[in-house]
Amino acid sequence: MASEAEFNLNSVPKNTLYYSIVIPAYNEEDNIHHTVEELIQELRFEKIPFEIVIVNDNSTDRTLHVIQEMSKQYPEIVAIDNPLPGGLGRAIRSGLKNIKGDVVAIVMADRSDDPKDIVRCYRKIEEGYDCVFGSRFRKGSIVTHYPSIKLIANRIVNKFLQILFLTRYNDLTNAFKVYRRPVIESISPLQSAHFNITIEMSLSALIRKYKIAEIPISWYGRTWGQSKLKLREMGRRYLCTMLMIWFERLLILDDIMKEKNHTSR
Repeated sequence: MASEAEFNLNSVPKNTLYYSIVIPAYNEEDNIHHTVEELIQELRFEKIPFEIVIVNDNSTDRTLHVIQEMSKQYPEIVAIDNPLPGGLGRAIRSGLKNIKGDVVAIVMADRSDDPKDIVRCYRKIEEGYDCVFGSRFRKGSIVTHYPSIKLIANRIVNKFLQILFLTRYNDLTNAFKVYRRPVIESISPLQSAHFNITIEMSLSALIRKYKIAEIPISWYGRTWGQSKLKLREMGRRYLCTMLMIWFERLLILDDIMKEKNHTSR
């Protein structure tokens, strides 16, 4: 592990983009420390200036205690509580209100996202992209421990989104995506309370015609703990969000683009 002394921000070029990592955490006492420690090690090694905004999402276990202890050890950690009722979307929204970075990544607390991919997305942003979408279903992707039923549902939903929005991006429901800060500002205020925030963010950026890269990523399913995604409960929320953004694209895209172009000046 690199020490604070080894990671000197003064050695980082001044024009380097500041990276904000938002991690929502609900009952992740067994995962959060490893997730954050591995991420910090990778980002320090790459000499990327960063902060990690960890949002305790109304956890009932020792997650908050673990986050507080880590924040004493790692100055890059910003620990906050989700003031809203529990829900992935609400936690992400709370985290986004507290970022300072030029670039923001949404990362899960359960070690499912690979720190090297988080760096790779940042490098794509440096190339001039506005957003980078991680895909688990491109050539070169590595996916392990994906439950069969959820995998089938994922591919059906994403194929439908591809057809409905006339896009080649094939993993729009994946939470792991990276955005420049102006993109976040343009698609705000976000409304989703749960996992449907994943498509609210990606589809909102998509219809605004931002420059988007999609890269194959490694995704590691949970080997302990339980997934918080319940397919039956999420169906109506995904449908509502999808239709809302589709109608925005169909009926008021001109107004949306005027605001996007105005804020990007």
